[in-house]
Amino acid sequence: MAEQTTYNYKVVRQFAIMTIVWGIVGMSVGVFIAAQLAWPWLNFDIPYLSFGRLRPLHTNAVIFAFGGSALFATSYYVVQRTCHVRLISDKLAALTFWGWQLVIIGAVITLPLGITSSKEYAELEWPIDILITLIWVTYAIVFFGTIVKRKTPHIYVANWFYGAFIITVAILHLGNSAAVPVDFLSWKSYSAYAGVQDAMVQWWYGHNAVGFFLTAAFLGMMYYFVPKQAGRPVYSYRLSIVHFWALIFTYIWAGPHHLHYTALPDWTQSLGMVMSLILLAPSWGGMINGIMTLSGAWEKLRSDPIIRFLIVSISFYGMSTFEGPMMAIKTVNALSHYTDWTIGHVHSGALGWMALVTIGSLYYLIPRLVGRKLYSMKLVEIHFWVATIGIVLYISAMWVSGIMQGLMWRAVNDDGTLTYSFAESVAAMHPYYVTRFLGGVSFLMGMLLMAYNIFMTVVGYDPKDVKDAIPAPLAHAH
Repeated sequence: MAEQTTYNYKVVRQFAIMTIVWGIVGMSVGVFIAAQLAWPWLNFDIPYLSFGRLRPLHTNAVIFAFGGSALFATSYYVVQRTCHVRLISDKLAALTFWGWQLVIIGAVITLPLGITSSKEYAELEWPIDILITLIWVTYAIVFFGTIVKRKTPHIYVANWFYGAFIITVAILHLGNSAAVPVDFLSWKSYSAYAGVQDAMVQWWYGHNAVGFFLTAAFLGMMYYFVPKQAGRPVYSYRLSIVHFWALIFTYIWAGPHHLHYTALPDWTQSLGMVMSLILLAPSWGGMINGIMTLSGAWEKLRSDPIIRFLIVSISFYGMSTFEGPMMAIKTVNALSHYTDWTIGHVHSGALGWMALVTIGSLYYLIPRLVGRKLYSMKLVEIHFWVATIGIVLYISAMWVSGIMQGLMWRAVNDDGTLTYSFAESVAAMHPYYVTRFLGGVSFLMGMLLMAYNIFMTVVGYDPKDVKDAIPAPLAHAH
């Protein structure tokens, strides 16, 4: 049968296209709320458009809708290609696609209505949490079931990163989303934890959502698509294995650095700081491995804008994973905490690392899913520069405004009174908020260019042109 001799590219195509759609939606909301911070009248006194309701919609859309769809698409593609088998179940794979879109639509409806658990990156209320759990279990069955029936003896390292992401996110979601509904006819629920325990569980989840959803999983993407686009093997396969084990062991301990100078016990804060500093080593090991994969092919940085997306994303990964441990040091955190510096750090990771590696991977992936050449490499080139300029504007504005905030808040007069009122610090932020808005607009324009380029590539494609045949088993597989 044809189904057993070809890969399942249909579900990969669906997730890949929705990655771009949700990217534009999530980033548009981000640009709008960035504009609100510069010009507050833009909420129009409509509760559904207030910053407090749209900000969690933005974060959920870019992390779980854009990032999540990208991870479903690439993990399904990579696991099939590296295992030389079709996904274990087309129906279950289709269920993950439609179920995940239903989760996202649930977020789009409930969050502007103010239906929220108020937990960072876990705002969705209990009925949607249950749906997420069901879809995630289905995802795990499809992914690991495909690995079990692989035709290759070796499990490629990218699959280790995807697998760790699937397992850890499941544990994090179940642990942090444990809640008691007010009643079964109400959306409202209360966390199973209280006080400082609730805060600790939240940032165990929150930091590792960053660590496994936004880092480990996208490293799986890096370890497949960078060697593919570069036409070179991974620089050091041994280093990739060391990178994997060191990263997943260390990341899980770093959450307390979000709670410096709070009611959390001091030893817990210090442990989080120390583990954050240790985390620098595996993070930079992975960055070096990714960039050095281009050894012998450096000239491609001049000629290939797709490889430029991928390599610059790894550079941002290195920068963010230096900045994060530095900000976890208590004396630095005393200045940076609660300021826009944190926002700059988050977006150097989210835009510079996660979004750029996703964009580069999709530019590689989508033409192969439709058996076509990319419509315009010139548009990819323009997209690269528009996106990069947008990121630099965004994060540099937040660095300056954040450090300024921290210094203004801690400034005191000789008599011990505060030098600046809070309102004065807010007024000082205005030019940087306008700059951040312009950076966001620039990045969003790049996404719209990408959408046009991909649309022109995909429209009217012939399924017969798609090279989705599974290769025959090798006598001496390696």
